[in-house]
Amino acid sequence: MNDECVQRFQLIVFMMDLNLLTLVKVSLVAIFVNALMTRGLSATDSDEFTFTQRPQLQCNHTVLQQEMEKCGERFTRDMELVHPHDRCNLTLFIGEYHVFSFCTEMNTERIGCFWPNPLVERFIIHIHKHFFSNCTLERVIYVDPPDNMLTLLILIPVFLTLAMVVLVVWCSKRGDFLA
Repeated sequence: MNDECVQRFQLIVFMMDLNLLTLVKVSLVAIFVNALMTRGLSATDSDEFTFTQRPQLQCNHTVLQQEMEKCGERFTRDMELVHPHDRCNLTLFIGEYHVFSFCTEMNTERIGCFWPNPLVERFIIHIHKHFFSNCTLERVIYVDPPDNMLTLLILIPVFLTLAMVVLVVWCSKRGDFLA
């Protein structure tokens, strides 16, 4: 019986050694592959991957303003086809607005500016004021709830607070029973 236990123990240790050896092999292969990939994709090792180095463009605000005006002119032409009463219903012109937004974003990045930037934001706000100034919702007027509802809203927290105080006092007096 004792020899059988020793053999089982030796088998378990042997299997653990095999699993550990496999784990070490996989780790070494992963480290090797990672090193190869890192070396192959590094821009300092070779000049093959110049697409990773993008020249930094300077933001030209004059050209940016001209491009924004072109985007705005197209959006204005598209919005003239929408009846002024329907301009607050976004579902009727969402496609045109998407094209306008995409135009501002792509032209801004093409010129070398960040999107959004203050110039683009001012232009978009100008467009919004021109087309959507009448789309604000009417001001909501808040009114007090009816007296019976107000009374209920006040009394429920008061009674819950009193009930919790009574429950705490009752439990503290009965502390010997619960302990």
